[in-house]
Amino acid sequence: MTASRTTRRRVTAPLTAGLLAAGALVALPSQPAHAAGSVVKVTGSQGNWQLTVDGSPYQIKGLTWGPSVSDAPRYMPDLKSMGVNTIRTWGTDASSKPLFDAAAAQGIKVIAGFWLQPGGGPGSGGCVNYLTDTAYKNQALSEFPQWAATYKDNPGVLMWNVGNESVLGLQNCYSGDELERQRNAYTTLVNDITKKIHAVDPNHPVTSTDAWVGAWPYYKKNAPDLDLYAVNAYNAVCDVKAAWQQGGYTKPYIVTETGPAGEWEVPDDANGVPAEPTDRAKADGYTRAWNCITGHKGVALGATMFHYGTEYDFGGIWFNLLPAGEKRLSYYAVKKAYGADTSHDNTPPVISDLTVEGDAAKVPAGGDLTLAVKATDPDGDPITYEVQDNSNYIDQSKQLVTLPATNLGGGRLRVTAPD
Repeated sequence: MTASRTTRRRVTAPLTAGLLAAGALVALPSQPAHAAGSVVKVTGSQGNWQLTVDGSPYQIKGLTWGPSVSDAPRYMPDLKSMGVNTIRTWGTDASSKPLFDAAAAQGIKVIAGFWLQPGGGPGSGGCVNYLTDTAYKNQALSEFPQWAATYKDNPGVLMWNVGNESVLGLQNCYSGDELERQRNAYTTLVNDITKKIHAVDPNHPVTSTDAWVGAWPYYKKNAPDLDLYAVNAYNAVCDVKAAWQQGGYTKPYIVTETGPAGEWEVPDDANGVPAEPTDRAKADGYTRAWNCITGHKGVALGATMFHYGTEYDFGGIWFNLLPAGEKRLSYYAVKKAYGADTSHDNTPPVISDLTVEGDAAKVPAGGDLTLAVKATDPDGDPITYEVQDNSNYIDQSKQLVTLPATNLGGGRLRVTAPD
């Protein structure tokens, strides 16, 4: 995978010295002992597991969380209306309490992450030597359990998630035998952290996320204390079941990121630019992913699909369910998958085709071109058009820029190309 999922929010604080972390804990006490924290367990036996919350079965119907913590009270009711019962974060620190509280107020729980380098897969995060960097490892071993102790009685907590795509990401830092040693050392650290979290909080499971299932053999070998595995898989999510069966694993799993095909999974066009799926294809991607996850009964315990984000940029158009607050077709696909009522929703227009008339390769810089668009609105509402461009594949800019455009009627738009 690439690190192009630009909407992923790494809500992290750099690992601080132990004394600073301890000081933060004094300033942020946990809720009173035995206040309202849930008891969450992975129960059952091989191939017949389930997650329980206070003894009741719990299937994770989730989304990854994108907005700021301060916006949590604003968005949590909307998540609840979608049938969402869980959100996932990538970092837990002193800023997390308002998010946990806002989620709990709506009956939503949080898979609370802890960020380890090099997180986020290829091209993301810094390199750590997990064999020799004792200071970094000791800080993680100290800090993460302290935050777990701080929040363990908060009713918003569902489980702890140590790391994100670092087994994959280590290939940016090392190769050959050294890469293998680092991956073994990293997953051993994950297990050591897991044991320390279990010691301070026996009432919430601990998992660890990586990209695809390539990390699972390392977890199987080096992290026996994990309660369950976690995986990020997009277009390949329907292959996870077979990979789990063939790998001889003895723990259930959750999918912590999934959705439509990403840049790393689609064919390139004639210019070497990944061909972005249509809105309809993206919406269908969420439906397909959920069907495959729920199809692995007794092993796949649910998912937090990607991404409840509001950023209106290149990555936001690819993956966010509501960029700039506008609810995409994908938003309603997730809502329907999670069993919420969509019968009265006013859903967005459906663009079924978009082409450049003539020879698209010969449009001069700053010249005019004509777009032919086929779009319908399911509710019969009038449609207006705005044309925007993005230069991500030229200069790595994520910004969307509005282009001058004239509606010629019949779905044809005359557009002035960028310089």
